[in-house]
Amino acid sequence: MFSAFEHTVRPTTGTAPGTGPGCGSGTGSGTAYSIVVVPAGAAGPSDQIRLAPGDRLHFGRCAPRPDGGPGQPARHLRIPHLGVSRSAGEIVAAGTHWALSNFSPASTYVVENPEGAGEHIKVAPGRVGAPVPFEFSRIVLPAAGELIDFAVWAPRHDYVSGVPDDGSGEPTALAFPLDRDKRYFLVLAALCEPRLRGTPHAPLPTVDAVAERLRPVWPGANRAAVQWNIDYLAVKLRLKPAPDSADAGPRLNGKKETLVSLALRFDLVREEDLEALVVAR
Repeated sequence: MFSAFEHTVRPTTGTAPGTGPGCGSGTGSGTAYSIVVVPAGAAGPSDQIRLAPGDRLHFGRCAPRPDGGPGQPARHLRIPHLGVSRSAGEIVAAGTHWALSNFSPASTYVVENPEGAGEHIKVAPGRVGAPVPFEFSRIVLPAAGELIDFAVWAPRHDYVSGVPDDGSGEPTALAFPLDRDKRYFLVLAALCEPRLRGTPHAPLPTVDAVAERLRPVWPGANRAAVQWNIDYLAVKLRLKPAPDSADAGPRLNGKKETLVSLALRFDLVREEDLEALVVAR
């Protein structure tokens, strides 16, 4: 992907270049930055652009005119590629997320979650203020036969400290009751491993490859045992009825793909779960 990016800061009156509102690391300024924009090819923190809640970052081939009136963005990420609109879009930082505006008249932008097994958001041409909830994001811009990308980090995530509950009634049943100490979970983790460690669309391992991967931690692993656990997972996760069910249901094609997609979509397997496979290296 194209990586020739430049970013500039247009300071307000009486402000030194490079130190405008929300610019820099925030050391000594007391500014609370919630969003970090990382241009492609950024070598370190000095190349990153930090945004505090309410800050705006324009991006495109040309910087916006300085006489744009109230609300004119103070910063610009220059993308010197003829396939990118002069005014391509804008990022607006919020407290726990950010919003993307697509100023292109014809191109759809894609915001990918590199950790989400293919999870992405499409922002249509002309869409303004599309909220993005990902902690790590990659904005992908189509540009004359190339795909240009840059990253946005939103490290601030707030969580509820407690939910009021008087303790009455039946406890809520688990949506996906998985036991991480069972062999079926080892099989599921091994199936998910390529996409958790690599790219969201990495090919899944074959049944034989899973058996070989697990053999150091499960000496009895073989093709039949792995396939049995895959079939068991399909039933346990309610992707197909149990074999003794009166309604066998339609044949489940792409069973491994369906299992991995479900597991990664709902965080049933996380990267830290792969530690159980480390000794198999």
